[in-house]
Amino acid sequence: MDISTIIVSYNTAGLLNECMEKLRSASQHQVVEEVFVDNASKDASVDVIRRDFPQSRLIVNSTNIGFGRANNQALALASGRYVLLLNTDAFVAPDTLAKTLAYMDAHPKCGILGVRLEGRDGVLQPCCRYFPTPWNTFLQRSGLNRLFKDVQMVDDMEWAHDTVRSCDWVVGCYYLVRKAVIDQVGLFDPRYFLYFEEVDHCFAAKNAGWDVVFYPHTTVVHLGGESAKSDGAITASGRQLEALQIESELLYFRKNHGRWAVWSNVLLTVLANGINLIKRAMKRGVALDAVGAWRHSVLVCTTFARTRWATQPTR
Repeated sequence: MDISTIIVSYNTAGLLNECMEKLRSASQHQVVEEVFVDNASKDASVDVIRRDFPQSRLIVNSTNIGFGRANNQALALASGRYVLLLNTDAFVAPDTLAKTLAYMDAHPKCGILGVRLEGRDGVLQPCCRYFPTPWNTFLQRSGLNRLFKDVQMVDDMEWAHDTVRSCDWVVGCYYLVRKAVIDQVGLFDPRYFLYFEEVDHCFAAKNAGWDVVFYPHTTVVHLGGESAKSDGAITASGRQLEALQIESELLYFRKNHGRWAVWSNVLLTVLANGINLIKRAMKRGVALDAVGAWRHSVLVCTTFARTRWATQPTR
């Protein structure tokens, strides 16, 4: 088996046929295994999978167990040399599978590979990323990154994104991982319900000696936030559920960088909100900005407490 594709579905019945049509058009010369995991969708996702893709394997969960845990479930059924995690709102190009598999076959140290991501409008999305730290996340949130040009930010969008390069982590909507990496370090840590699972996994893979690579010579169209928005308001910029994003960030810093890092992250996040509040008040004097900054700081602090100082997840 060349590649096992794992697709976690959650309330995206309307995207399944387009996603699979693109995937199958791209897999004419590879032996591909298809595994679906449905996370208790409230729409017709399970019916669509059973009706339109009867030869695919399907796991149906009675409750939403989260993105990372659902992908982990499917591993027991995966037999490919490579495992591709593909979102239902990610549409591959006709050459995506052939090119990315060929690159990994030719580069045995490449353990995880991501590709160029664009929206339907052709706008480039962040897809070649670097590990977050309390300092670089603070600089980004406060807008002070313009004063610290030498600090490596999580997203660097100022280069052309037209060359292969090593990076720290790639986005989970098209996440091609060598089975040998999974055999060595596992797949996703189940403490992350949503967000940061691929950051954490790439961190473990790189510590084990594998390369994480951004490959730009094929493009995947990624909508972003299609499952998340069925569960609540998503952030305008990152297309993320804010409370879950905060929780996963805290868990990540505590697990991989210790107590000092997670406390620093909390304090610097509150400080960044304060700086933004002052800047906005000086420019516009809008009271709603104060409400938003205060609410975000409270959410960070309460989530920190609810996770017992970032030592355990809430769900």
